[in-house]
Amino acid sequence: MRKLRYGLIGVGNNAVKKHLTNYAMLGNVELVAISDINMEHAEKVAERFEISKVYKNYQDMINEENLDIVSVTTPNSLHADMTIYALQHGVNVHCEKPLAINASEAQRIVDAKNTSGKLVMVGLNNRFTNAAIYLKTLIDTGYFGHIYKINTGWVRRSGIPGRGTWFTNKSIAGGGVLIDLGAHYLDLALYFMGMPEPKYITGAAYQNFAHTTSRNRNGYKGDPNGIFNVEDSATGFLGLENGSTVHFEFSWASNIEEERTFVEILGTKGGASIVNGKLKIQSELLGTCIDVMPVLNDNIKFLSEFEHFTNAILTNEDLIAPAEHGVYLMNIIDHFYQSADTPEPVFFDKSTLKLFS
Repeated sequence: MRKLRYGLIGVGNNAVKKHLTNYAMLGNVELVAISDINMEHAEKVAERFEISKVYKNYQDMINEENLDIVSVTTPNSLHADMTIYALQHGVNVHCEKPLAINASEAQRIVDAKNTSGKLVMVGLNNRFTNAAIYLKTLIDTGYFGHIYKINTGWVRRSGIPGRGTWFTNKSIAGGGVLIDLGAHYLDLALYFMGMPEPKYITGAAYQNFAHTTSRNRNGYKGDPNGIFNVEDSATGFLGLENGSTVHFEFSWASNIEEERTFVEILGTKGGASIVNGKLKIQSELLGTCIDVMPVLNDNIKFLSEFEHFTNAILTNEDLIAPAEHGVYLMNIIDHFYQSADTPEPVFFDKSTLKLFS
């Protein structure tokens, strides 16, 4: 069987550490080409991974290399056009989160995917951790009963990805910490719930640390005069049509003791939490409350995000993180940004809501 021909669009740190490194380990994938406007950097990465072709223009790469897969790991505002171009030329796409800068752009991708007959998977890597896979399996068996509430978030003490980078420019990123960190853990909460239909959302967005570069994430430099027109923290409350709720909070910078990621599930038969990657289960046994800590070996992956995508291309199995879920998530994020500008909750319009188009 021939190997799937792979190309990378956007050669940033995440692209190298996550996409190239993991696809290089698959025996059924051939790393063919990479594309980046910074040719000098791209050539160094290509040499490291023994990739023979380097392009400055992603369209040239797609036109010339007869690819089966591309990863799109560029700034958010570029996702839609790049993904759609690849689909129109018969290439499956692994697109980093968020799928696009808003739901409308994300829906364009789904429409192009449906026309092309190819696959698009969103890079929601937190769905593929051992803790998440094990917990989702338990949830789907009904172990926790009805999940009526989830608290979730990712709060950092010093984690601004550099004032003046594309992350802090709304026209490129689409938003701030909610679309950056929130795209991981708000998604995870809703994924555990089965992607229920949203009813209303309310919340607040803050910009308290835009004036400083002292709260940058390690390795990210800031420009004191750079653009910073997005939120550095966000908190919200999402009401769902089934009566359940999600409370969420995210921050690039905040005066807390330490960084924390969390998903806390409350069900009628039991509860669970994943806090900083550690899974705990709360339940009852013989009339007594108990705590359970599953022993999960992180060195042995239940499922690889990258192997899963290649298998889906080859066997047509269902994707764990399909493009439709990207539309769903961006629709909720869009409504949050609307709600942050008003003291009243913002309701979702059923007549226009596209959950799984």
